[in-house]
Amino acid sequence: MAYNLCSSPSSLCKPLCNTPSSSSRDSKSRNLNNNFYHSSKINTLSFQSRTTSLQITNVSLQDEEIPRQETSKDSNFNEETGSSSKSYIWVNPKSSRASIHRKRSYDAKYTSLVNAAKSLNSCSSNKNDVSNVLSEFDDKFLEQDAVVILNNMSNPDTALLALKFFQERLKFQREVVVYNVTLKVFRKGRDLDKAEKLFDEMLERGVKPDNFTFSTIISCARLCNLADKAVEWFEKMPSFGLEPDDVTFSTMIDSYGRAGKVEKALSLYDRARTGEWRIDATTFSTLIRIYKVAGDFDGCLNVYEEMKALGVKPNLVVYNILLDAMGRAKRPWQVKKFYQDLIDSGLSPSFATYAALLHAYGRARYGDDAIKIYREMKEKGLGLNVVLYNSILAMCADLGYVDKAVEIFEDMKSSGIKPDSWTFSSMITIFSCCGKVSDSENTLNEMFEAGFQPNIFVLTSLIQCYGKAQRIDDVVMTFNRIFELVITPDDRFCGCLLNVMTQTPNEELGKLVKCVERVNQKLGYVVKLLVEEQDIEGNFKNEATDLFDSISTEVKKAYCNCLIDLCVKLNMMDRACELLELGLALEIYTDIMSRTSTQWSLNLKSLSPGAALTALHIWMNDLSKVLEAGEQLPPLLGINTGHGKHKYSEKGLANVFESHLKELNSPFHEAPDKVGWFLTTKVAAESWLESRKSTDAVAA
Repeated sequence: MAYNLCSSPSSLCKPLCNTPSSSSRDSKSRNLNNNFYHSSKINTLSFQSRTTSLQITNVSLQDEEIPRQETSKDSNFNEETGSSSKSYIWVNPKSSRASIHRKRSYDAKYTSLVNAAKSLNSCSSNKNDVSNVLSEFDDKFLEQDAVVILNNMSNPDTALLALKFFQERLKFQREVVVYNVTLKVFRKGRDLDKAEKLFDEMLERGVKPDNFTFSTIISCARLCNLADKAVEWFEKMPSFGLEPDDVTFSTMIDSYGRAGKVEKALSLYDRARTGEWRIDATTFSTLIRIYKVAGDFDGCLNVYEEMKALGVKPNLVVYNILLDAMGRAKRPWQVKKFYQDLIDSGLSPSFATYAALLHAYGRARYGDDAIKIYREMKEKGLGLNVVLYNSILAMCADLGYVDKAVEIFEDMKSSGIKPDSWTFSSMITIFSCCGKVSDSENTLNEMFEAGFQPNIFVLTSLIQCYGKAQRIDDVVMTFNRIFELVITPDDRFCGCLLNVMTQTPNEELGKLVKCVERVNQKLGYVVKLLVEEQDIEGNFKNEATDLFDSISTEVKKAYCNCLIDLCVKLNMMDRACELLELGLALEIYTDIMSRTSTQWSLNLKSLSPGAALTALHIWMNDLSKVLEAGEQLPPLLGINTGHGKHKYSEKGLANVFESHLKELNSPFHEAPDKVGWFLTTKVAAESWLESRKSTDAVAA
């Protein structure tokens, strides 16, 4: 009979096999008592039987403990007799021979097996070297010894040789377990090809795969970012008579999501919620990513709330995806909330965290927050890549952060990051909007030296720059370069030409009319009617209508604003009014004039200066007509110009309008408690309109 020696100081040694029946437990109890009273016989015992107390509690296929029956039918298996013993022997830890018995226990052997696995990991991947490492055990291996060694290995090449070594020397009772732990090694090495070949070998040897086999291969494919492969292996399981467990199902939510099979992923998620499966943070991150890609940002928030309700702690990946999702949704307030939650949870922001924050604040034009994150990254030594630099520079261009943009651009170059065409495009846009011709040209030359050609955005910015400086010949030269570079002008480019015309001296307008005609004949014809003051009855309005019908919705308001500005510049108020009324009829402008019982308002926030002045002219005429018809004005009248200013100018529409109202000697004054509003009373407005009527009559 063989005995188990326990090296633990505990007075009882518990077997790590299946839970025995009650009769078995009684038998063990009698044997333990017998061993206790006959401990003096220890010296006569033969330890050549190499009894074992199986301790492979860390053998895992799912990063959890596998059932111990998967490794051995009996933890007290004797390799010589093929039998097992249910007898245990207690060793007094104070005995002088306790250390000897401890060395002969399985604890000591387990340690040597783990050390052998380490040696196999580092040795050359050839049969001789593997055999030399394993030959130290004199071929006295048990099935569970092979499992322990393979389970602790991480080198796929030597693991395969070790498996063949054991197969040549052992007759396995559960060979699938040995294959499973070998597959685990391939998973550690993220080597799906070897895992698939080993699976084929299993089938050739007549070894039937089990759930652990498939879950290991599926998780290997998942680690290799091969979601389609994970799906393929998952869908093979039924053909082997296997039903996936909850853990595998939960894993497949992630895999289906990554493979783009969104409906199946969400279907499994619904099953998971009703079946109370255990879903990990990684799977939740994939679900949030699915909703993010679909543009369902509220869905992202719902999954996050469900995750918290289930007690699953969000990890850094979850927070990073949420930050990116809320950034794409342009919800910077929620970005701030999730970032604070991340910090409060004790997690440290990663590069991906900061990248998501920069993109989010950049999209939302939260300039100060974006600059703060940028400086924090620099302080922590987190280098930005060219994409992040471009993101923050694009934001600076939109917000007019000229000095900050220059600082960041110089920092980018000193950090060893090479600017690309988008970087140069942002910088040229920034300098052009300020009218800094020399800086724009220097940056353009730097762009050429870096091997980049200007794109449509760069050339549009340059035309705007030369237009501000009234260097019309340079505008024409830049315009011609578009055709030299075989670039197709778009609607925004034409809009830029229109804007330049509003700033160009009248005597040079003809040069730009030719440019506009070349890229957009309908627009060119409308502009020509204005500049050349051609007055054909009904022709102008029809041509303008055809023009607006032919261009994209995104640029209609910009075109109409510029055309009205050009009319005002050319002192063609009738044409300006005609264009504004056409814009109202085509719903290019909406809600400019509003009326309630207590206040009539003129809302000018979306208009250019020329269009705003034209709207005021029409509104004043409408008010005069109301009085002429004997109708009453409301108690209060207001003009709303908005409180913003142009990003590249200290003056906003309110400043321009305030000067014009003073010139008209109007009773409208800026409201102290409503920024951007100019208000007056009914009595003051009526008196002013009557005085204007008298003045107009005298002038006539």
